[in-house]
Amino acid sequence: MKLLHIDASVLGDNSVSRQLSAAVVARFNETVENLDVTYRDLDRNPIPHLSSGSLAQVDAAEATDAEAVMQQFLAADVIVIGAPMYNFSIPSTLKAWIDRVAVAGRTFKYTENGPVGLAGGKRVIIASSRGGIYTDSPADFQEPFLRQVFAFMGITNVEFVRAEGIAYSPTHREEAIAAALASLPAAEFEELAEAWVFQGRR
Repeated sequence: MKLLHIDASVLGDNSVSRQLSAAVVARFNETVENLDVTYRDLDRNPIPHLSSGSLAQVDAAEATDAEAVMQQFLAADVIVIGAPMYNFSIPSTLKAWIDRVAVAGRTFKYTENGPVGLAGGKRVIIASSRGGIYTDSPADFQEPFLRQVFAFMGITNVEFVRAEGIAYSPTHREEAIAAALASLPAAEFEELAEAWVFQGRR
């Protein structure tokens, strides 16, 4: 099984989303034998934001990296993303990554009946952190956007491990992290691992 792990927080060791995404990946490592993990830190190793030069592939190194990003995405069976809420949405570095994997003809296509996703069959788990509390809030442009963009590419198995209200107080932060860690879906991990072993796709 191939797992792609993405982090986008700029807070390093102080990041809640990084802590949660690492916990999700650790759970997979505990459950799935011979797990192949690819990791990219979008803060330390960002992807250039999409530009006219990107589309024209004027920079060979950028084009090569963009194709590598796409291949990692296509090859992944499970994608774990540490996605903090920044200004009601996602970090621009994560949006830059999305712009390299949401590509017409590669992960979706347009037809007479509308768009069709081409990247289905993957499982996406998003470690979401928010300073405030935005569940069911019209100000939440983070999680709905992520759910929509993956659905557009044909990925409907999208789960969230969420810690919010972490900026309210140290107590809120601790309780939110504890609740998020307690919500890791252990049984689902086991079922997924058993399915992959049965199919001979370790």
